[in-house]
Amino acid sequence: MKKINCILLVDDNPADNTYHKIIITEAEICNHIQIVTSGQQAIDYIINASKPGQAELFPKPDLIYLDINMPGMNGFEFLEIYHTLEEDQKSKAVVIMLTTSLNPDDKTKAMGFKEVNEFQNKPLSVEIVQETVQKYF
Repeated sequence: MKKINCILLVDDNPADNTYHKIIITEAEICNHIQIVTSGQQAIDYIINASKPGQAELFPKPDLIYLDINMPGMNGFEFLEIYHTLEEDQKSKAVVIMLTTSLNPDDKTKAMGFKEVNEFQNKPLSVEIVQETVQKYF
């Protein structure tokens, strides 16, 4: 199984983050799992990851799992700012929107961003994350 360097989980729900970290660890598909709990923290992380000499503290994410519904800055607001970042800051990360929403408008809106690769429902599984890494990397 191919391994990527870093997955960034962006979700305000501690239970989801704990569960998804366990699943990703069991899948053995990455070296680092970074967790942030808001869209703003994700933007700050990505900006810091693009600065020289920060790779150890802020490994650049290869894959971003992004929750839609978060307080403060939700997933869509994150995407609006992420879209304006320089290409080297984005590091060609694969962005997967994660949600419990059954609203088809959320999927349509998410897929309207060129940076979004997929729209998936929670929770993740070992098979889903392994298939994602095989598909994109």
